[in-house]
Amino acid sequence: MVKDHLKIRVPATSANLGAGFDVFGIALETPYDIIEIEKSDSTKIVMLGRDSQFVPADPQRNIAGIVASIMKVTVKITIYRNIPLSSGLGSSAAPAAGVAFGINEMFELGLSQNELVRIAAQGEKAVSGAAHADNVAPAIYGGFVIVHKDKIISLRPENIGIVAVHPEIIVSTRQARAILPKKLSLEDISFNTGNAASMVVGMMKSDIRLIGESMANHVIEEVRSNLIKGYREVKQSAIQAGAAGVTISGSGPTLIAVCRMDQRENIAEAMIRAFSEKQVKSEAFITTIGKGIYIIK
Repeated sequence: MVKDHLKIRVPATSANLGAGFDVFGIALETPYDIIEIEKSDSTKIVMLGRDSQFVPADPQRNIAGIVASIMKVTVKITIYRNIPLSSGLGSSAAPAAGVAFGINEMFELGLSQNELVRIAAQGEKAVSGAAHADNVAPAIYGGFVIVHKDKIISLRPENIGIVAVHPEIIVSTRQARAILPKKLSLEDISFNTGNAASMVVGMMKSDIRLIGESMANHVIEEVRSNLIKGYREVKQSAIQAGAAGVTISGSGPTLIAVCRMDQRENIAEAMIRAFSEKQVKSEAFITTIGKGIYIIK
């Protein structure tokens, strides 16, 4: 039965996880956006909540409206934003994935999760210029995902503590990609491949120590860390407070630490303090690897 109204919860996501550049992603339990979709004669976008004044409401320029257009339906979309904008936490992936999921449910289109990922990634491409699925896939599937070409593999590690610390630093995704080298040495490729493989094993076993050790990345982390003031000091403070590993979330500037669930508060405090010592304000999200999109009502 086609519904007239749908309300869904869409998680923030973190991509790359160090060695899994453009391949790995996780859904976070918090923060998250709430999206309401209603039947309408024309597509309308209402933006509310955090940073909403910086997001265009024009359906032709808003990623949610673009996804609705791709799916050839007209709806009113109200987005209650909680995910920080341009944070490396999937702030554009959330509405793309959420609207694709919501329209599929509302109009009973019968699309698979893989098809929804493809549509949401097309929406991301229209806005950012690149159809990467390492954020939209975990938003839809939940847990930890591996995205390779048209294949998506999903795992559900349990009790993995995550601390995501978002500093008040602006990092452009386009800039973060532009500064990356076009070629890597065989030594760096071998290192990153080894860590990517062990990351998958860590996620399969819910092995926090192995996940943390596998987050190290040659070249990409080293280059991008220069865009984040205090990166090395904040990472070191998290490790000293008990984190198993720290890396840049997506293209940044958010840093994510992996740890035991009972260590999260102490690690968050240490990371915020280290940023503060560099005169950088920041906020922490104490979270875990969580569920994908789901219907509230």
